[in-house]
Amino acid sequence: MNKKPNIVLIFPDQHRGDILGCMGDSVVITPNLDKLASEGVVFTECFTNSPLCIPARATLMTGKYVSDHGIINNNMEASSSSQSHVRNIRDAGYHTAVIGKTHLYVHGANLGWSHTNDKIDVLKEWGFEDIHEITGPIASARINSPYTDYLEEKGLLKAHRKYLIDYWSEWSRGEAKPWELPPSPLPSEDQLDSYTGKKAVEWIHSYNGEKPFYLQICFPGPHDPFDSTQEYRDKYKAQEMPVGILEHPKQPYPGNVQFVLNWSGLDGMTQAQNQLMKTFYYGKITLIDEWVGKIMKALEEKGLMDNTWIIYTSDHGEMLGDHMMSHKIVFYEGALRIPLIIRPPGGMSGWQSKGLTDQIDIATSLMDIANARPLENCEGRSLIPQVLAGSESEDAQEGKDVVFSQVLSYTMVRNEHYKLVVRSRNLEPVEFYDLKKDPKESENKFKDPSIQVIREQLIDNHIRKVLNHTKKD
Repeated sequence: MNKKPNIVLIFPDQHRGDILGCMGDSVVITPNLDKLASEGVVFTECFTNSPLCIPARATLMTGKYVSDHGIINNNMEASSSSQSHVRNIRDAGYHTAVIGKTHLYVHGANLGWSHTNDKIDVLKEWGFEDIHEITGPIASARINSPYTDYLEEKGLLKAHRKYLIDYWSEWSRGEAKPWELPPSPLPSEDQLDSYTGKKAVEWIHSYNGEKPFYLQICFPGPHDPFDSTQEYRDKYKAQEMPVGILEHPKQPYPGNVQFVLNWSGLDGMTQAQNQLMKTFYYGKITLIDEWVGKIMKALEEKGLMDNTWIIYTSDHGEMLGDHMMSHKIVFYEGALRIPLIIRPPGGMSGWQSKGLTDQIDIATSLMDIANARPLENCEGRSLIPQVLAGSESEDAQEGKDVVFSQVLSYTMVRNEHYKLVVRSRNLEPVEFYDLKKDPKESENKFKDPSIQVIREQLIDNHIRKVLNHTKKD
């Protein structure tokens, strides 16, 4: 047994935090994640520090808020020369590996590279040693990777890319409706997430190094398009799916909300259409869940379950029709809340913690497990002592006073009672929700004079600090 424990971070893209059996969803089929939860701690109030891919992933890597690392959009590349929890864990004596979609740089065309292997040096600078990187589904229509090489060898690449190009063409014309998306033409075993899971299982079986390992498994799903195969869609009945919050936001709303409303194209969506769309998304989650089970089995077959921490989380959530939006880039709960399950070596009697936590806490926890050099100027709180102390400890339900999330030109602060969104430049409030009285976030009270004191307290006590704005008398 290694003196230091191994670490496996399972990191899907855009897994909404409430869609897990262990989180109370009675429809979703996630037996393996529920088993993981039964042997660890579920942090039910975990939130992304940015509801967008690259900014969120840069925060997890660096332990810095978006306003500190400066990556506010997906058209920016996180700096691989900045501090990195992966590099620090490597330097603490770990063998580091990543399989799947890191999305730490722009996945676009005409950027001077055409295959993810061309970016290996960037990921090595972040601290990864074994690298098997692919893209998400949309990018795989134009960017090559080990996955597209695999599809080409099997004679499946042409059908895969035609499906995605047809989808993207419909979206660009404003004609696509997500509940009308056909199932993927690929067999389930050749899906992006199946490929990622398969490569992770192979890596675990083949690793025989003397060092403990830190393995990131970055599933590209359940990110849109919800291109599940018919086999996995058939596991769900549309009429049994939970119905979203189908109320359109009331004006005035900030520019990011307007952008996502336009991008989503869900105007006129009916309850039945919302439920059908959800079967597509849930199908992708169930496929990932099956691979989580196979990953756990591989660890067990290698005799590693008693010496490995397993953490399951995501970069951000998915609106999934709530407020007539899909995708993310907004600060509603659907886009903000992420899953967080932490299973210690050997497992434990599972329990839940309702304290507020975020991705910076996850980065700090990973460093704690590895006994690695801490990240500088990181406001994270390690969750590991809380996990090990157990459900009866005094701090079992403790968390942060507030969590922050930032994207584009907006900053959000949220505590257990209120959520406030401001323009980052001038601290002008644009959204305010009383989460106790209005859990569906239907009433934006940012102009309500009765909560002026609360708004000012959240700005002065919290937002000014994270944005480094000084108060002007």
